[in-house]
Amino acid sequence: MSKLSRRVFLASTAAAFARGVHAQTSPIPAAIRDLKPMTGGVQPISDEERRGRIEKARRLMREHQLGAVIMESGSSMFYFTGTRGVAGDSMFALVLPLRGEPVWIVPTGGSVRVGGDVRAWTGEDGAQKKIAGALKDRGVATGKIGIEERVRFDVFDGLRKELPHIELASADPVTSGCRMIKTPAELALMQRANDITIACYRATLGSLREGMTQNELSANISAAYQSLGVTGDGMAIFGKYTAYPHGSIQPQQLRESDLVLVDDGCSVEGYQSDITRTVIFGKPTARQREIWNLERQAQDAALAAAQPGATCESVDAAARGVITKYGFGPGYKVPGLPHRTGHGIGLDIHEWTYLVRGNKTRLQPGMCFSDEPTIAIYGEFGVRLEDCMYITESGPRMFTKQSPAIDQPFG
Repeated sequence: MSKLSRRVFLASTAAAFARGVHAQTSPIPAAIRDLKPMTGGVQPISDEERRGRIEKARRLMREHQLGAVIMESGSSMFYFTGTRGVAGDSMFALVLPLRGEPVWIVPTGGSVRVGGDVRAWTGEDGAQKKIAGALKDRGVATGKIGIEERVRFDVFDGLRKELPHIELASADPVTSGCRMIKTPAELALMQRANDITIACYRATLGSLREGMTQNELSANISAAYQSLGVTGDGMAIFGKYTAYPHGSIQPQQLRESDLVLVDDGCSVEGYQSDITRTVIFGKPTARQREIWNLERQAQDAALAAAQPGATCESVDAAARGVITKYGFGPGYKVPGLPHRTGHGIGLDIHEWTYLVRGNKTRLQPGMCFSDEPTIAIYGEFGVRLEDCMYITESGPRMFTKQSPAIDQPFG
């Protein structure tokens, strides 16, 4: 589930609560309140590793003939520097030049984690002028500079006017070229986030009861994450609403033989987990068991196909082929799999690159993906099983054990 979808879903459910359309919530169960933090021994990314990332970025900048990369607050800035910047409209930027010390462009009074060449801007001189001055000081007067994907259009437009002799290009070959390949330190943080999410789901799925609303279950998930020492969210869907990949704000109460779908994750030192479990409440019908097993076969097919050197689209095709052979689809039609098989994951829950038709990027060791082929049958139910995997020299590895059966969510 994307961060945007999660924010929309949570905002919608909060609004629904305000309208009073949901049943009264119950207290958080003691088994969830009494969970213990699982963050002991976590090792943050070192400054030495971040310096290595900057040098790799510069190698890619030379390869793509970029004199500098400009980024605003967000995940890429954090990836290279350990500083996230500031929320809101104020310009807080990093100029990463091909040569010389990086330059921070910050509001008056702004601070950075790593220090260096810090230049404060005011409304009088303007941030874009400060960036232009930093580029000139680093010997970038012509050629190309890369603009990181999260840079706002008004900033881009201002730079375009301020730097008429410089071509503004995408910085994706640099930022994605670095961030797509995870180091052992990054994998360790992602492993911890996944371990915590499984512990959260174990506790919260144990709280299921007849008449529970989807918002009560989501609240239990959030409370479990808090007890486990992290911040996280959880989308919960029941019954026929499980067919909607990003949930529904419609009031739902849990009934016997409903499917229950929980999705989302938490963050450890900025690194994300994203896990989905679909489980039966009570006894499954033959139809529910059959479709659940089909979904597991599709997830297995994607895992088997995710070998080093394979294209991203071939992994999607492997999962989609299982579902299509059953008679669903074809392609992205429903009943069937209406979206991609998986997404990249790291500092962002959705990042480069995607397991989707048309993506001919080849898998490399260190890449991380969700494996989540969904089967959606509108008006009936849906099944999604999602575990994240990382690519090694010898093949894919899951961060978590897959669900064994419709009534056994944990391996």
